[in-house]
Order: sequence, then structure tokens, then C-alpha cells
Amino acid sequence: MAKIKFLTATWKNLVMLNYEVDPQILKPYLPAATELDFWQGKCLVSMVGFLFNNTRVLGVKWPGHVNFEEVNLRFYVRHFDGTEWKRGTVFISEIVPKAMIPLIANTLYKEHYRCLPMRHAINKVDAQHTQYLYEWRLNGYWNKLGATVNNNFVPMTPGSAEEFILELYWGYNRRTDADSMEYQVEHVSWSTGEVTDFVFDVNIKELYGDAFVPYLTVKPYSVFFAEGSEINVRAAKRVLINRVTV
Repeated sequence: MAKIKFLTATWKNLVMLNYEVDPQILKPYLPAATELDFWQGKCLVSMVGFLFNNTRVLGVKWPGHVNFEEVNLRFYVRHFDGTEWKRGTVFISEIVPKAMIPLIANTLYKEHYRCLPMRHAINKVDAQHTQYLYEWRLNGYWNKLGATVNNNFVPMTPGSAEEFILELYWGYNRRTDADSMEYQVEHVSWSTGEVTDFVFDVNIKELYGDAFVPYLTVKPYSVFFAEGSEINVRAAKRVLINRVTV
């Protein structure tokens, strides 16, 4: 039986900058019972900015926590549950402007949220293009992640890099060396838009540490934009090495 819907929302306007990294720098974040998932032999992390809209927790809209921005740094893993391989996402860092979200998500899901001032802008460039910009302030500096996108959204191509990065329906978080949290994320397949230009002005060392500086300060391997959709996040369960428990 499917777990209850812990969270429902609409994720919109996802800007994704993808970087190749040395797999060794991700080992401290790797959840138990998972292994790194590679795209054509490349170990990728993604910087993602998007909007959380119409958010409900256990069916309830919490005042002031319905519509907001998020920026995260994530990577890709897979887990074998004894029957099938499940491909999923692990978050290194998640930034939101609402203090209640880190309190709930970090406690219940072992996420890595922090609360910082944030803002976003959506501006029409011309008849065919729109610019999306996400900003978050740390120590007085506004970090920036954005893209100029062709408004002609199309379905993802099967077997594409977009599909590898976007068609993920599981999340994993490290608890201890022996167990992890696993939760299911439900959504339809997303349409994507071609990125014609991007903005990435971020204090990598201050936000993510020295290990990520050489990899996130060069040209990204790829840049995607996804239109997004309504999503459901199911209640989490524990995953232990060699077995699963509710």
C-alpha cells in the first residue's frame, strides 16, 4: 500500500545547471544502501532553482508557507530493493526563505535545509524567450542562479540527458552508516525548454565548501529548464543495508 501523501505542491520553472564532479567528493553524502548513478560515465551534480506553489503539508496550507522559492544542490543515486533498481536524488543543500520548512524537513526526512532571504524574477525578453532568476542572500551578498529560456516547451526525448536528470521518483537521505530515509515523489513527465543563456554567480566556498569549488566554478556540463507540474511526496521509510523496514 502506498504511503500517505506527506506533501503536495506544484514545482514550477526549474532552472538546472549540471556539473561533472569527482565521485570522491560525494562519498560523505552517500546514503546507506545506495550507490552513485552515472550518466555516460560522468558523475553529475545539479544546481537547481525553482518555485514551490500551492504547498500543503498533510493536506493543510500553512500561512506564509504556501508559495516560495527553493535552490538546491543535488546528486544522483540508485538503490536495489531486492526486486528492482530505484533511481533517486540526494540533496547536499537546500535553501528556502521560510524557517518552518527546515525545522520539519530536517527533523522528519533528514534533509539539509537552511533558511536564507530569497527572491525571484520572471521577465519577458521577447516574444520567444523568458528570463528566470533566483537569488538568495548570505552575509550581505545576493547569489544568483538563472536562465533565459525558449518558450516552446517540448516533451523529453527518451534516453536523453534530460531524462536521466529529471525522470527521478525517489529521494534518499543519509541517517547513519547503516540506514537511510527513502521517500517517493510522484509527478507527470515534465516538458523542457531550450536554454539560450544562463546566470550563475554564487559563493561556492561559503555555501558548499572547498571541495566543490573546482567543479562549480567552470562551465557546466549542461543546462536544462523544466516546466514542472503538481507533485506528491509520500511519507518516508527507513532503508537498511540488505533490507528495508517501514
